[in-house]
Amino acid sequence: MSEIVISGYYGFGNAGDEAMLAAMVEVLTELASDIKITVISGNPEETRQRHGVASVYRLNYPEIARVLSKSQLLISGGGSLLQDVTSERSLYYYLSIMMLAKKLGTPVMLYAQGIGPVRGRLARGIMRYIGNMVDLITVRDKGSHEELKRLQVTKPPIYVTADPVLAMHQVDKQVGRTILRKAGVEGAAPLLGISVREWKDWGHYKQVLAKVADQLAVEFGARIVFLPMQWPEDVAVSRKIASRTKQGAIVLTEEYTTSELLSLVGNFDMLIGIRLHALIFAAIMHVPMVGISYDPKIERFLETLGEHNVRTLQNISVDNLLDEVRQLWSAQVGPNRYKSDQSNSLREKAFHNAELALELIQRQNAERNK
Repeated sequence: MSEIVISGYYGFGNAGDEAMLAAMVEVLTELASDIKITVISGNPEETRQRHGVASVYRLNYPEIARVLSKSQLLISGGGSLLQDVTSERSLYYYLSIMMLAKKLGTPVMLYAQGIGPVRGRLARGIMRYIGNMVDLITVRDKGSHEELKRLQVTKPPIYVTADPVLAMHQVDKQVGRTILRKAGVEGAAPLLGISVREWKDWGHYKQVLAKVADQLAVEFGARIVFLPMQWPEDVAVSRKIASRTKQGAIVLTEEYTTSELLSLVGNFDMLIGIRLHALIFAAIMHVPMVGISYDPKIERFLETLGEHNVRTLQNISVDNLLDEVRQLWSAQVGPNRYKSDQSNSLREKAFHNAELALELIQRQNAERNK
């Protein structure tokens, strides 16, 4: 039986990160049914209950060292762990876990990470030093590969794959319909989902989204539904925007599982998303999407789908957002939009992350048994 430790932003109520963990656990156990997974988490009890894995607290270094010392692999990922834009401390934390694993002789894999931006001089130097110590790197987009080159991380084998969540299958929409019905969303009107996040207390993009929501409610008779991906933070910012609308909007206020979120997204006729994994869920459920960028990871993901961002949170306008939505709407974009060879290719690449992880364990075991 192989033992793996997974390090990431887990146990903090972020639906995107929890979906990545769920996808990793699902694929790894599908490929190796006897594998034992321990997750480093901010809330070990919740992680154990939610994902059916062992878990240790993220700041309990003695316990982390204990589980690493008897494991065959540390997986760091997925997500945007290695960047210093949202927090410098988190970058050093994740690098410290990787360094601890290497000191204990445990192989390290960066798993479908979105790398960068890494801007600080010290951060870049440490990232280069530790990055070149790891055993295998997969990144979720070409932009992340380019960032590794700029950081001069070149020694480990590097593969461009895809976000782990893209390996997940579509889910039944009935669960989402039930949730929407309980929230008062019924009838045959088109549903426009909006997934937002707070960003630096900026007000401009909130006003833009409120005005666009009102216009689409009038123009297309759409019902507006705000979907929280980070709970409860996204509920608060969703309510701020909804309160500015004149036509009214529904704010979903509960914390949902990955499957429930996928089902909810599947019921939308279109999604406007700031949160990356809301856009990824839309791709999985074949729902047309419009992305607004606050971070390079948004542009990178949309580029893999042949899409583009409308602008950024800083320069988005009512007119350009409405133009983009109208183009999709008038084209009567249906569920076949993302049923393409490209979509299937992304799913295969996402699955390949787990295959590479298990191959690394097999190679390490073979070398030890020589």
